[in-house]
Amino acid sequence: MLTPPATTDDSLKIPRHDQLVVWAVSDGRAGIHNQVLGLAEAIADLTPAHVVVRHIRYRRMFDRWPTALRLLPHLMLKRDSDPVGRPWPDIWIAAGRATLPHSKRVKKLSGGHTLVVQLQDPREPSKRFDMVVAPLHDQVKGDNVLSIQGSTHRVTPERLKRESTPWAERLSAFDGPFLTVLIGGKSKSHTISAERAEALVQQIRVAVKSKKATLLLSVSRRTPDDARRVLMDGLKDLPGILYDGKGENPYFAFLNAADFLMVTEDSVNMAAEAAATGKPVNILPMDARGSTAKFGRFHQGLQDYGAARPWSGELRQWKYAPLNETRRAAEAVLALYAEKHPDRLAKG
Repeated sequence: MLTPPATTDDSLKIPRHDQLVVWAVSDGRAGIHNQVLGLAEAIADLTPAHVVVRHIRYRRMFDRWPTALRLLPHLMLKRDSDPVGRPWPDIWIAAGRATLPHSKRVKKLSGGHTLVVQLQDPREPSKRFDMVVAPLHDQVKGDNVLSIQGSTHRVTPERLKRESTPWAERLSAFDGPFLTVLIGGKSKSHTISAERAEALVQQIRVAVKSKKATLLLSVSRRTPDDARRVLMDGLKDLPGILYDGKGENPYFAFLNAADFLMVTEDSVNMAAEAAATGKPVNILPMDARGSTAKFGRFHQGLQDYGAARPWSGELRQWKYAPLNETRRAAEAVLALYAEKHPDRLAKG
């Protein structure tokens, strides 16, 4: 997952009495941080809400303990971890293994005050939470499970426009159309060898030349160094901007400027964010290093929706309604909150 641009943490601000307090809880890794914060921000777009970021970090000796053994998780945290305790939020949104011991206890500790929403597949019975928002391709079952295409995220038209402003002058020096290429990297299921990177270079060069396009390429922190070098060296002569992971992150600016997108197949987040733009998304192949069945289901879902297609060797235009699953999830969370706490829902 690409590193998100820095954002302002509003956790020290005092919420108004008519605002919901929403915690976005994760271990701070970019991929899941963006998921919980994206859903929290989408809720704040729908009703007055004060969003608080909470990053959970365990002391080394407890870091790999199974969830079932973390009976007193608040006592296992590092000193630099964000605190978890009173006053409890109105809505708790969490993702990742580190959050599970806390998520399972918040409802009881808050006296039923807090609505607990867990993202992704918690690999726990869904009844332990008020709602589970899980990717459709994970096939999570339960009466309180909301299945969405891909993942929640922070991509909105307003954010893309706002985050693009610092890059406007640099981008104005180039002619369109713009081809945005998002490169992932090593994960449990995929990787990029130097040989694969060379193949990607050739595919990207064909795409750029076919439309006389300007290339906007960004690699990930997960991109292996040898593959990164091959990509940078092999594409540096093309018109455009190559982001190697250093300095200010142009991720949102690149999404905003794109006329076409190419995204490697290893990242659900990147593909879902690309599909939120309403622009053609071409999926680039990677090297498999584990089971890719879930990714196959995910990419088939994007194809069925009309957002993405496997790279065919030619850039083509097609239209579809921007995928807006984060908004749908936010509406579902607020509907459940209103059902459980009709007297406390913040009014617009």
